[in-house]
Amino acid sequence: MDTEKNNLLQLESDIVSVLKNTYDPEIPVNIYDLGLIYDIDIDEKNKATITMTLTAPNCPLADQLVDEVREKIKSINGISDAEVKLVFNPPWNQSMMSEEALLQLGML
Repeated sequence: MDTEKNNLLQLESDIVSVLKNTYDPEIPVNIYDLGLIYDIDIDEKNKATITMTLTAPNCPLADQLVDEVREKIKSINGISDAEVKLVFNPPWNQSMMSEEALLQLGML
């Protein structure tokens, strides 16, 4: 059981690393620190489901970003498949950004 839990924790850590290397096309900050990732779920078959949002619902590059996230997550060793759920509730706002993102954008 501990090995299974450790594997899930490692996969989640790998997913976070990938998300921290995926950037919003309009803001030079990664999507994880921007607060665009609402949930990371890995099921018993190692399928990852990422629930995320965008800084604005009418983002012209939304499909491109969702596809990029899905493909990067699917490429992680140990992940069997990936799904990205795009949601707009709750709406994104600047309070969801990490301290690192706020510093990077000169907002702190």
